Amino acid sequence: VRQFTQDDAHIFCRTDQVESEIERVIDFTLFVLRSFGFEDYSMYISTRPEKAVGDPENWDMATDALKRAVDKHSLPYLIDDGGGAFYGPKIDVKIKDSLNREWQCTTIQFDFNLPERFDLTFVGDDGKYHRPFMVHRALLGSMERFFGTLVEHYAGNFPVWLAPVQAVVLPISDVQMDFAQQVGQDLKAGGVRVEVDDQDAKLGYKIREAETQKVPYMLIVGKEEVESGQVSVRRHGDGDLGKMEIADLVSRIQEETATKTDKPKTGGCSH
Repeated sequence: VRQFTQDDAHIFCRTDQVESEIERVIDFTLFVLRSFGFEDYSMYISTRPEKAVGDPENWDMATDALKRAVDKHSLPYLIDDGGGAFYGPKIDVKIKDSLNREWQCTTIQFDFNLPERFDLTFVGDDGKYHRPFMVHRALLGSMERFFGTLVEHYAGNFPVWLAPVQAVVLPISDVQMDFAQQVGQDLKAGGVRVEVDDQDAKLGYKIREAETQKVPYMLIVGKEEVESGQVSVRRHGDGDLGKMEIADLVSRIQEETATKTDKPKTGGCSH
C-alpha cells in the first residue's frame, strides 16, 4: 500500500459527554451505511491490549461507554479481547460484499495518547483545568476500499442517486441528433448526469450497450419524439416505460435522487 484516504475526524469532549457523543457517531454511521444500501454488517468492540497507555480506569469507563452506546441501539456485537489499539478501546464496523466477505469500514476509537502528548486541557465549570477525552472516528474508513466494496455490493447496478451516468439519450439516427443534444442539455440543466450516444450505430446496439453499462434510464429519440417534443423512456431491468415529457422525467430522476428511494437488487455478478 502506497497511500489511502480516510474520512477522518476527531471529537474532544468532557467525561460526562463521552457516551452521548458515541451514540451520535453510531447514529451517523448507521445513517451513512443504510443510505448506501448496506444492511448486513458486524460490530466488534476491541478492549485493552497488554501494552497500553492511559489510566486503566479511563479504559474501563470508555469501554463500558462503547458497550452501552451499542446496546442502546439494540445492535449485536462481538468482543475482540485485547484487540484495541495501544492508545484506546474502539468499535469496528465491518460490512459484507457480494461474496459475503467482511471488510473493515467504520472505526470509533478512543485516543488517550494525543491529549497527553499535546497537553490538551479545558476549563471546567469548577474553574479548573481538565484533560478532554478524544474520540477518533472514520465512517467509511479507507475511501478506496469502501468504493471498491460498494461497486461489488451493487455489481455495478447502482441506484439512480449513485449512478455515474443517470440517463443516456439514444437518437435513432443523425436526423434526430440536434433534438437529442437539446434533450441532454435540458436534463443537465435539471441536475441530471446525462450523456448523448452519438455513435454511428443501430438503436439495438446502443440499447444493448447502455444495458450492459447499467445506465438507469435510456431515452430513445426518433421521428415521433421530435414531433411531440417527448422521449421514449426505457428503464434498466424494467423495459419500456412509454413516452414522457422531458420536465416530468427530470422531476422523476430528481425525486429518486433526493429521496434515494430507488434501490436495485444488490450482490451477484450476473446482473
